[in-house]
Amino acid sequence: MKPTLVPGLTHTHRFTVTEEKTVGNLYPESPAFVAMPKVFATGFLVGFIEWACLEALAPHLDDGEGSLGIHIDVDHRAATPPGMEVTAEVEVTEVDGRRISFDVTVRDEVEVIAEGCHQRFIVDWDRFNAGLAEKRKGKGSK
Repeated sequence: MKPTLVPGLTHTHRFTVTEEKTVGNLYPESPAFVAMPKVFATGFLVGFIEWACLEALAPHLDDGEGSLGIHIDVDHRAATPPGMEVTAEVEVTEVDGRRISFDVTVRDEVEVIAEGCHQRFIVDWDRFNAGLAEKRKGKGSK
């Protein structure tokens, strides 16, 4: 991590909700999901928030580093139909070693649709992938 990664950093990210990001597409194998109204799915909202935080972190990471989401606490309070733009505003609130905390607010063209917090952990991809390879080796050994 670079020393520029400090509390107070902000980033704004925009996306136009598509039909593919509605509830029925989250788990198309589930008839219950497919039967729900065509609105921006909470699962895709979480991914959108992570995307905004990834972009916020990118200029402040060293080569070979990335981040993984480790906690999300978001109140998804309003539905957004396809075709509407959503905007995520994220702010770094704490840098505790490799754990980075964000406050997040997401709006559509009419109102705030979600607020909360998200945490990411900075990882070295080579080390992470080595650990994942070890985990794969142990699959089924229990």
